[in-house]
Amino acid sequence: MSTHDTESPVRFDTKIAVLLREDLETWQRLNVTAFLVSGLGTQVPEVIGEPYEDADAVGYLPMFRQPVLVFEATKEELTRAHGRAVSRALPRALFTSDLFGTGNDRDNRAAVRAVPTADLDLVGLAVYGPRNAVDKAVKGVRMHP
Repeated sequence: MSTHDTESPVRFDTKIAVLLREDLETWQRLNVTAFLVSGLGTQVPEVIGEPYEDADAVGYLPMFRQPVLVFEATKEELTRAHGRAVSRALPRALFTSDLFGTGNDRDNRAAVRAVPTADLDLVGLAVYGPRNAVDKAVKGVRMHP
């Protein structure tokens, strides 16, 4: 697609999905989403588009080149999606309930490291990869209202 073609919709062959546990408070949903997607751009640089500039030539940081789809899930659905993402080796980020009680990156990593995979109390998960693989990982969850 050329940069001048504004008529045709862009269809990406990849997908960014964020799953949030349904019992989170609004502030938690926003916080968890921000933390989860922050990891994708650092490890999967192809998800980042070009920098922005307004009409006065003021520059802005680049953002994701494609939409982020946000889903709502039960604890069980999150665990199932996590297992599917791991088994498909999809790039992923997680947020556990323990991270609400920490105040820095070092303690966050230590809190996750202290818990076996099967026992993680997931409240959020971000997954990136080929559209079909991400669809299979998040199968059964619903779009966030």
